[in-house]
Amino acid sequence: MVLLRLDSMALSRSRFALSPLAETLGSMIVLSRPGTDPWLSAWYSRHQAVFRARLNADPFAKGLVRLIGSTKYLPDHLTLPPMGGMGTTLESELAEVVLIPDETVRHGLEQAVAHSWKDHDLTWLSGRDWSTRTAELFRDVWRDHLAGDWPRRRALLERDVTYRAGLLAAYGWPRALQQMSRRSAWVGTDAIRFSDRPGPDRIVGADGMLFVPVTKQRGSWLCKGPAGPHALVYPARGTGETAGRGRTAHTLARLLGPGRATILRELERPATSSELAAQLDQSLGTIGGHLGVLREAELVVGTRVGRRVVYRRTELGEQLAGDAKRRDTGSHNPW
Repeated sequence: MVLLRLDSMALSRSRFALSPLAETLGSMIVLSRPGTDPWLSAWYSRHQAVFRARLNADPFAKGLVRLIGSTKYLPDHLTLPPMGGMGTTLESELAEVVLIPDETVRHGLEQAVAHSWKDHDLTWLSGRDWSTRTAELFRDVWRDHLAGDWPRRRALLERDVTYRAGLLAAYGWPRALQQMSRRSAWVGTDAIRFSDRPGPDRIVGADGMLFVPVTKQRGSWLCKGPAGPHALVYPARGTGETAGRGRTAHTLARLLGPGRATILRELERPATSSELAAQLDQSLGTIGGHLGVLREAELVVGTRVGRRVVYRRTELGEQLAGDAKRRDTGSHNPW
């Protein structure tokens, strides 16, 4: 079992962050596989064939993606912690990737091969400047397959952070970290279980931890660079769920109207009006109008958190949406 042992300053300096690099890595694995979760099916259908064609035309890209999609050890040059907080950009992360020397890249890839459940070789690792070539691959995949979908994904990731930040404020880190992944759990007073596989514990110092949600629904991984904090990448809540709930969803739409019913269902996870607008592709005015009606009906309530107002369902809203007995029952599978 691998534990992340936190020193006395680590918790007070731990925070959430976003990583377009981690999101791109996870998305490349998704596109390289024969199917995906329902909520991503339309995006997958638009992009999978083009992505596969790109890999077939580039042995380096094909070898790298095939390896990272079938190993328990991600190469070091792909697991650098995002240092820009919630505003991290892909270019800022790639600027760090290109600094990794070839010998470090090769060592990380050899470790990935050793920990893979498939047979691999590194004959595709020819030439030099492998970190630069990796950065070019990630930049191209982001531009061609992810940039257009990033506002929707970012809204989902921010909602996960909003949800966990609320738990953190009310109950502390152990509750906020619940169900980040199937294996992770709070252990004792000062440790996080990262993996149940054998391995050395990691010491998390005064830089604290970064907690980084991604939309990939299976697997979590640890990031650590030459300097700076550790980062735990984990599957965001709710991204693997489909929008409709069968008969309950249909009945709710007839009762409240489709717009307000959709918002009430979306508030299974607390969200701001801006997050709802991005997720549902509607104007802030439309969202605000629906929220006003739902508040008057005492189905939702708004709570100010810093400069934002976070909306959540009341007990009556939970009962009406039919979700009162479903909360916090999900789990995530490994790779």
